[in-house]
Amino acid sequence: MYDKKVSIVIKDDLLPWQKLNVVSFLAGSIAIEFPETHGEKFITADHEEYLAFIKHPTLIYKADNAEKLQRAFRRAKDRELAIGIYTRQLFDTRSGEENVLEIAKHTADHLDLVGIIVYGENKKVDKALDGLKYHE
Repeated sequence: MYDKKVSIVIKDDLLPWQKLNVVSFLAGSIAIEFPETHGEKFITADHEEYLAFIKHPTLIYKADNAEKLQRAFRRAKDRELAIGIYTRQLFDTRSGEENVLEIAKHTADHLDLVGIIVYGENKKVDKALDGLKYHE
């Protein structure tokens, strides 16, 4: 039983490849920032090593519209949860440096969010994402 939770909210109107891309980048942000989320390496019976997973279950939710995503974002901020962001403009960037410069152009209230990741206490995450449905 885990006392913390990883949850991702994705705008439902994205193309399938965009959804997968956003989930991938956001999941990586939690693994980079929080070493306690790292599981153990997988080692086969013949001693070959494979990369570890994030050890917390990662739940994927959908936001039917921008308002629902913004609501989840605000509620996560209000609960002081760890938040990762992905904006629509990042689909047009080609490097990590461009990503950083693009995000720096906008205030938090004016980000064109297409996905967020939230990490923290189970109850706080549940409250922040209240009303959202799991992604199919």
